[in-house]
Amino acid sequence: MRQEKIGEILIRKGLLTSEQLSDALARQKSIKNKKIGEILIDLGYIKEDDLFLSLSEQLSLPYLREIPTEISSELISKFPLSFLKTHRIFPLKREGKETAVVMADHTVPSIDELELILGTRIKRMLGKGSEISRVIERCYYRPQNPAKVEEDLKTSEAESASLATEFLPEGPGNLLDLATRTPIIRAVNQIIFQAIEKRATDIHIQSLENSLKVRYRIDGLLYDAFNFPRRFQPAIISRIKVISRLNIAERRLPQDGRTTIKFDDRELDIRISIMPTFFGENVVLRLLDKTTFLFGLESLGLSLQNFNIFSHLIGSDHGIILLTGPTGSGKTTTLYAALDRINSPTKNIITLEDPVEYQLEGINQIQTNPKIGLSFANGLRSILRHDPDIMMVGEIRDLETAEMAIQASLTGHLVFSTLHTNDSASAITRLLDMGIEPYLISSSLLTVMAQRLVRLICKDCQSSYSPSASEIEGLVEIGLKRGDLGNRRLLKGKGCKACLETGYRGRTGIFELLVINDEIKGLIMEKKPAHLINKSAINIIDSGMKTLRADGAEKVLKRITTVEEVLRVTQEE
Repeated sequence: MRQEKIGEILIRKGLLTSEQLSDALARQKSIKNKKIGEILIDLGYIKEDDLFLSLSEQLSLPYLREIPTEISSELISKFPLSFLKTHRIFPLKREGKETAVVMADHTVPSIDELELILGTRIKRMLGKGSEISRVIERCYYRPQNPAKVEEDLKTSEAESASLATEFLPEGPGNLLDLATRTPIIRAVNQIIFQAIEKRATDIHIQSLENSLKVRYRIDGLLYDAFNFPRRFQPAIISRIKVISRLNIAERRLPQDGRTTIKFDDRELDIRISIMPTFFGENVVLRLLDKTTFLFGLESLGLSLQNFNIFSHLIGSDHGIILLTGPTGSGKTTTLYAALDRINSPTKNIITLEDPVEYQLEGINQIQTNPKIGLSFANGLRSILRHDPDIMMVGEIRDLETAEMAIQASLTGHLVFSTLHTNDSASAITRLLDMGIEPYLISSSLLTVMAQRLVRLICKDCQSSYSPSASEIEGLVEIGLKRGDLGNRRLLKGKGCKACLETGYRGRTGIFELLVINDEIKGLIMEKKPAHLINKSAINIIDSGMKTLRADGAEKVLKRITTVEEVLRVTQEE
């Protein structure tokens, strides 16, 4: 009996017309190595589910719409990652003398080849290629907990013994051999993928006297993740060097590199920095998710008053807008959000950064390189010859850069930049200390905004409570009046799986916006200290500046964060 063709099944089911099939067959003649089903999907005549349901009927094979992710690591380890991705197959489970394998194309690879690799008979199942790729990315070489990672590294006693003897490899050949061993690849993959799943922004790998510690920075704080035996240190760090194209033989000098990975249809940049220490090399990997990094200005956490003022100021045609705060306080995110808001085809925007973290569409971005003389100051000189309307300078670090930025603002350019100071008023005294004349600061500076990041209360485990006496004192300490609290209940997180038992999930900003008005300009001209400038800004009638702690107190009352969080990030203020 003749087997019914896939096109005939689709027509019989009413999923396809004869005209559509004829069109697809005609197109297939001009396309090499493409099956009729793929062409029908590309043309939009059928859905992928319709094709696989029809193939299931034609071949009498079960079709899995969703593929389970609880897979045997023993089965997965039998296949190279490239083999699974190329052939779009995935081993599911072994039952006696038979192993279930899901595949997008039942014709490749040969069943004999699969049976030889697995050592059992094959039970074929059908699955969508996109679904198989997703499961491969999520499951390949990814044990579920740290204990299994170390257990995986010790799968072979001979290999473990070999690693121990190669504790201090003699040359790059030995290092490369270590870095390309399957257990090491699996361990590094697990470190990275688990960090992504836990929303980590950084991975810290620290070489200690007797161990190799891995920690994740999540919502601004570091948490322990893995603790490997010391003998695996050369192999794991060499593997990281390989994927970031760094010199695996160089262990005496710092090195910087980067790589890109795909995870669940997201593309992530990983910026890698390696630094030699007394017990070996330390590594920090910064994870940059291109799909979730950019925030709109309205989603940063600015109060309505600060949002309206800041939105108005970034629309100015000239002047300097400064952001201040320590490393990791979200200054770059705010700058990018501001530039994205004012970006338009009628404006030429050029940035000078160290480093360029994300590419902004329609904006010319330059990365500084001091080794070849491309500093912030030298870059600014070149930028001015390219007729910019708006410029962003990553950081004002010295007098020359400050002078160039001020001159640019005075000649009709809007300049964004950052300074490392504790509050907004201190930015003015920092510029004065650098040697900038007061009249230049008062005539060019539009505003200074200080910011910090506070953790958000986890929505999955939040609960209301009446604040204790000590917490009320904490609210008073951050600027809240006792009468403002009344009988209001606050929120806190109990701790759950979603927030890693911390009670917090995600972060938002608290801000202190100092607008340079006539009164502040007068104080700058008189070179008044930061605390007097700060006091004057707070006492402005109707539009007085809210300090970082005051803005944090409002977010506590709005049940967004906690008193402890606000005190933690502003404890040096």
